[in-house]
Amino acid sequence: MKPTRNAALEGMTPVFAMALAVPVAPVAPVAPDAPVAKGIGPMSERNPMRKRLSSLTLLATAAAMSIFTLASTAQAEELNITGPLKDAPSVRRLKQYRNQRFEVALQPTFTLLNEYRHTFFAGLRTQYHVNDWFGFGLFGAFSPMSVTTDLTDQLDTSLAKADRHSTKNAPSVGYVEGATAYPKFSAQTSTLSWIAAPQMQFVPFRGKLSLFDAFFVDADAFVHAGVAFVGVNERKDCQTCTDTASLKLDSRVAVAPTFGLGMNFYLDDNVSVGFEYRALPFAWNRAGFDSRGSGPDGNFPDERINANDRTFKFNQMVALSVGYSFGDPIITD
Repeated sequence: MKPTRNAALEGMTPVFAMALAVPVAPVAPVAPDAPVAKGIGPMSERNPMRKRLSSLTLLATAAAMSIFTLASTAQAEELNITGPLKDAPSVRRLKQYRNQRFEVALQPTFTLLNEYRHTFFAGLRTQYHVNDWFGFGLFGAFSPMSVTTDLTDQLDTSLAKADRHSTKNAPSVGYVEGATAYPKFSAQTSTLSWIAAPQMQFVPFRGKLSLFDAFFVDADAFVHAGVAFVGVNERKDCQTCTDTASLKLDSRVAVAPTFGLGMNFYLDDNVSVGFEYRALPFAWNRAGFDSRGSGPDGNFPDERINANDRTFKFNQMVALSVGYSFGDPIITD
């Protein structure tokens, strides 16, 4: 017995079976000697390529409908963890070096990218950590010394030999022709004397560092932000500015935002070492020049020294750190 059309369609997906079972209207036979008009005849004789394209389009449509039907009935399977790993934390026995601990750190600090003077600070940071990723505290530092840069030394030499000097700046101020002693340009350059900065600290990253798979140390990376009060020794305001007294420095307090980042490396449960970058952007007259105050937008000298001569500086510094945390670190389950 010959297999019927329905038997041949058994086992196929419903969509493919439906596509292949579409009834086709019977075509009346054409007599061999019947005249055929030009351009009229069976599909295969008129345009065989069109017949192939129609078949391919029908099959592609059926395949797409089948895939869509299968995808719509698919369901995600929930992954259920059983046994000792069920409800287990991602890390066990995690040692939290910061959580609920008070830390004191010595921080020798020095400034970066200065035009006229490099300043060195003896710094101290105190901090309490509410948890392992957030803390608040105070950074304080004072400057025992500063050194002139090469630019300042060259200005001292070149200005002393120049035929014409600015009447408001050293060495013209107090300079006597032929004298061997005269005020130095470095006498009017500004310095930073102290810093006090309440701040917050965030610790987004922590882990272990390895050196040649032989030495391992716990470490974390942090960012800090706060407000800084900075003691600035700046050339005093003057109107005539033609005597040596006008070269003296006056102190003032500048208020500026402070922010930065750093890393800590924990040598044991209490002692850590690290480094820290800090920014303190504010305006000050670093060279002691009369450079602003008159002309368009006040961008030209006005023959006096005052607050108009201050210019913005993105002050930067780097600190090394040796810290001690009181108490024992908390160890999770």
